[in-house]
Amino acid sequence: MTIKEAEDKIINEFSFFDDWMDKYNYVIELGKTLPLIDETYKTANYLITGCQSNVWLHADYKDGKIYYSADSDAIITKGIINLLIRVLSGHTPDEIIDAKLAYIDAIGLKNHLSPTRSNGLVSMIKQMKLYAVAFKNKYE
Repeated sequence: MTIKEAEDKIINEFSFFDDWMDKYNYVIELGKTLPLIDETYKTANYLITGCQSNVWLHADYKDGKIYYSADSDAIITKGIINLLIRVLSGHTPDEIIDAKLAYIDAIGLKNHLSPTRSNGLVSMIKQMKLYAVAFKNKYE
């Protein structure tokens, strides 16, 4: 599945909800289904700075693609990082670097987060793209 196809799928999922509270609850449900990061990566080295809650993000490079895993101590943040992983994981560094992530605005996510959570979202995206840049520089 391409990044665009993954984004379109998420936009479609969110289109079933009439108001933001239902969408917010859906993000919480997504947080409950986040495949957790290996405990060995729940250290300061993998902690994303700029987030209101603790968020650990790890990336593996395999066969030219990047695979992310994450965890957070806040359920809403788990849902947000789950959405990002669904779109970006399993793609090449160039695809991740070039991803516009238009679905975030299309589903209204950024507009309905508190300023600190919105900053955290930006920090998560930045860290995922930094992993892509690092893997690109190392392997390509």
